[in-house]
Amino acid sequence: MTGLRFPTPDLLTRLADRLGPRGFTTDPDLVDTWTTDWRDRVHGRAAALLSPANAEEVAFVLREASAAHVGIVPQGGNSSMVAGATPSADGSQLLLSLRRMNRIRRIAPQDNIAEAEAGVILADLHAAAEDAGRRFPLSLAAKGSATVGGLISTNAGGTQVLRFGTMRALVLGLEAVLPDGSIVEGLTALRKDNRGYDLRQLLIGAEGTLGVVTAASLKLVPAAAQRAVAWVGLEAPEQALAILRRLEQATGEAVESFELVPADALDLVLRHIPDMRAPLERRWPWNVLIEATALADAPPPDEALGLALATAIEDGLAGDATLAASETQAEALWALRENISEAERIDGMAAKHDVAVPVAAMPGFMGRARAAVEARFPGVRALAFGHLGDGNVHFNVRAPADADDRAWFKADGSAVTRFVHDFVAAEGGTLSAEHGIGQTKLADFIRLAEPTRLHAMRAIKQALDPAGIMNPGKLLPLAEADAAQ
Repeated sequence: MTGLRFPTPDLLTRLADRLGPRGFTTDPDLVDTWTTDWRDRVHGRAAALLSPANAEEVAFVLREASAAHVGIVPQGGNSSMVAGATPSADGSQLLLSLRRMNRIRRIAPQDNIAEAEAGVILADLHAAAEDAGRRFPLSLAAKGSATVGGLISTNAGGTQVLRFGTMRALVLGLEAVLPDGSIVEGLTALRKDNRGYDLRQLLIGAEGTLGVVTAASLKLVPAAAQRAVAWVGLEAPEQALAILRRLEQATGEAVESFELVPADALDLVLRHIPDMRAPLERRWPWNVLIEATALADAPPPDEALGLALATAIEDGLAGDATLAASETQAEALWALRENISEAERIDGMAAKHDVAVPVAAMPGFMGRARAAVEARFPGVRALAFGHLGDGNVHFNVRAPADADDRAWFKADGSAVTRFVHDFVAAEGGTLSAEHGIGQTKLADFIRLAEPTRLHAMRAIKQALDPAGIMNPGKLLPLAEADAAQ
């Protein structure tokens, strides 16, 4: 490989001719909307915005780009937390939007399968599944903008991983286009298929560096006819883990969300988000949001959940609890959790970290990590919350109260992040639980990853993308990708 190049006028003309006016534009007013990451920290440029209508048009784009050695940046809803869908600043790359490919091709209730194109928005998939009496069991705060292709490419998690797993467990088949323009016709959703290497699993979580996901067959589950949502106040995160284990014994697999929220996070939501109300009379150092579901003919989950929480209070594991008496109250409790990120954003810039540790270690880790960061960087305010059932911690560090947050972030943000990632690695955890690597975690990923992992990734990249065109600078830095050729 001689390196990636800028697209020539001839290449742009061929792409424009094939994709048409709806699928090709160089208008800065249209292109520039999609060249900044969701957090507004990484700003890129793109030579053109390509919006193919089907897999065949995607294949044409990738064949042309491979032959011309031009970088392609796939993009779904542009809700990446790590700038994984943001092009480089030099304007040499082509932005490939999957948003026009937004058909739900079919819902098959008898097979518990939804076949959806990459540009389908998660909330629309939820609605279509619900109309068929089924449910797609993955949800997150960005469900109104996140797309199926982006969720697959980042192996998204969300709030229901405890019961249903990450996106990797919910993808039954894939249609995808490899960098040479060949189309992987793998939508047939076989529950058993033991034919060697699994391209589906290779493309899930690859962040668009090995090809472009164009459609997927996704696992559905029966609609939950009953649900119970509770908010629990307690003194320490270790108590939350003990409550989770009790609930598993008391309710089986009914509990599917178990969110650990510190008082500081709840305070931010109550301060900055309108119409939010404290769920309990007393301010507790820690809180847990719990959701349990059941089918129509199963015992109501609120009975078992309420009894288990009452016992936890009697035994001193919990201090107080409230059980939602209606869907409106349930949604109000969830709004407290889902608005934490927005409340943080309003409060000021923070160094944000999406990390994971073993589940049993998570309560202790949250306290140790906070103490270590606040001792190393006096005045900062660490905020740790997340999905206790799968060990995923959102560990965010805010500027000192009297500091200019942007100036602080520019001066100390990188050092804080390096310190946090080193601390997580020393605890046997990972620096990316559910958001991927993208651009913003790339340096620390390369620095901390096991050499064998990096060697295997380089070999896979070389085999599938020898021209190095797919999402350049993500997962493997450009220099290493070039060295692998």
